[in-house]
Amino acid sequence: MNILEIRGLSVDYLSAGGTVHAVDDVSLDLRRGEILGVAGESGSGKSTLAHALGRLLRPPAVVTGGSVLYHRAGGGPVDVLELDRAALRAFRWKELAIVFQSAMNSLNPVSTIGAQIDDVLRIHERDLPRKVRTERAAELLRRVGIGADRLRSYPHELSGGMRQRAVIAIALALNPEIIIMDEPTTALDVVVQRDILHEIRALKDEYGFAVVFITHDLSLLMEISDRIAVMYAGRVVETGAAGELHRAPRHPYTLGLLRSFPKLHGPRQELLSIPGTPPDLRALPSGCAFHPRCRSALDECSSTPPLLRPGPGGEVACLLNDGTGVPVPTGPTSEVDS
Repeated sequence: MNILEIRGLSVDYLSAGGTVHAVDDVSLDLRRGEILGVAGESGSGKSTLAHALGRLLRPPAVVTGGSVLYHRAGGGPVDVLELDRAALRAFRWKELAIVFQSAMNSLNPVSTIGAQIDDVLRIHERDLPRKVRTERAAELLRRVGIGADRLRSYPHELSGGMRQRAVIAIALALNPEIIIMDEPTTALDVVVQRDILHEIRALKDEYGFAVVFITHDLSLLMEISDRIAVMYAGRVVETGAAGELHRAPRHPYTLGLLRSFPKLHGPRQELLSIPGTPPDLRALPSGCAFHPRCRSALDECSSTPPLLRPGPGGEVACLLNDGTGVPVPTGPTSEVDS
């Protein structure tokens, strides 16, 4: 059952140099209790999508179309984009929380970790006595692997991994139904990164919340996600179960992302980088936005925009997979050590 339904969402950034179409007609479903990964290069629209879901966009960003339907337990759907100020304030943190990109630096440097958790509890749960809030804050830190003695610590007194865990604890404070994590493991070493991923999945299984996990690292998503959506130039170009996407990617861009990191086991394999650079979102190429960088492009790709079509295991926006061409030659892809 879906808890969040994104339909035709579009976001533009207005500037003197032209309109940047950062998110263009994106439609996605988030199911209860699942981890939905969103992958793509920098500038593909991932973070803009995250901010749009939480109504956190500021000018010059403008939502130009679409809806974000949230299905409350025991109630009908509500469009997050239509909530008034009071309803939006109640929706944030209690039903949807966000772990921001560069989360290690998003903590208030002049406030203790305990005070920052207490702020969320005090504002949204006004009837909770101070003692109960303190106990709740200590329990949240314990759940993410931090001792209660750190309640009185300031952010600069914590390591990078501990700060990341503290931000996740704040997001969990009100037991939200959805947590959006925007590059939550950026700047962490691989050992701490693995610990954080393990903790996220364990917390998700315990509390039952759904996660939108955003990152440029597709190999990381293969390890943690149930389903994955791949974005390019502001649009979703492929969706599918993580295992299926790893075994048989159908979009050349997805294949390029998979082939750009080395195998950890098995025979050596040449890495294949994606040529060129992401396009200017103010002036996208005609037809398929990826065709100037695609090794498998057809003549039609330069003039015919591909539609996101359903197929075995997911959806794909590629002329090679909609009956007008031949399937993407996947070959062996990199393995992910789990």
